[in-house]
Amino acid sequence: MVMIKATWVSIFAIVAVLLVILAPATEAVTCSPMQLSPCAQAITSSSPPSALCCAKLKEQKPCLCGYMRNPSLRRFVSSPNARKVSNRCKLPIPRC
Repeated sequence: MVMIKATWVSIFAIVAVLLVILAPATEAVTCSPMQLSPCAQAITSSSPPSALCCAKLKEQKPCLCGYMRNPSLRRFVSSPNARKVSNRCKLPIPRC
């Protein structure tokens, strides 16, 4: 009985190690609308987005649905200019 338990513990340990090794590495994104400040000029006017704006927009992509659900941010993220910025940065607007 002890040997069976030891075998199962060993199997679970091996599986856990394999999952850690084989799991794809993902970089955590800190969702902060302030990260999109380089896009403020492009979103509030008709000026084109900068390269930094596009980089930050792509970095914050996993957060965009959360921003769209936030009543105080929705008007900026869902505005026609925000859509133009997204298109110019070649970043499709997520379906939330």
